[in-house]
Amino acid sequence: SHENTCRYIARESESVVVSVGYRLTPEHKYPAAYEDCLNATIHFMKNIKYYGVDPARIIVCGDSAGGNLAAAVTQTLAGRSDLPRLRAQLLIYPGLQALDFNLPSYQQNGGVPVLFQEHATFYVLQYLNGHALHMQEVLEGSHIPPDMRLKYRKWVSPD
Repeated sequence: SHENTCRYIARESESVVVSVGYRLTPEHKYPAAYEDCLNATIHFMKNIKYYGVDPARIIVCGDSAGGNLAAAVTQTLAGRSDLPRLRAQLLIYPGLQALDFNLPSYQQNGGVPVLFQEHATFYVLQYLNGHALHMQEVLEGSHIPPDMRLKYRKWVSPD
């Protein structure tokens, strides 16, 4: 679905673009997609000379669920001294948190076509466990214990 976009980016930026075809939900539960992306990125980075890429110019990118995967891969590789250091990460409308689906961004964009609030919630549940039995609890915010909500309030809150 993203081949034309990847080819465009590669052509216009005169870059090598590696697009990972990771396993999808609901057939493949977490962490299958993450492992696919991490393994592909590590393989690429360990074999960088074969691809003729400057190791100082590696960027990890993703959109939507791929943005979540790109962020997770970037965090995992940040401390690795056996691989080239990533220059940057590019996250395009990434799904980065599932603690609170009632934050201002979800409220403001809840009715935007393609990623309605209910759709975003459904996809997160599909990614994590493959079913939407707890969708209402997630939308209400009752899926997170109060102590965890308090612990992460500094990073995930409308304030």
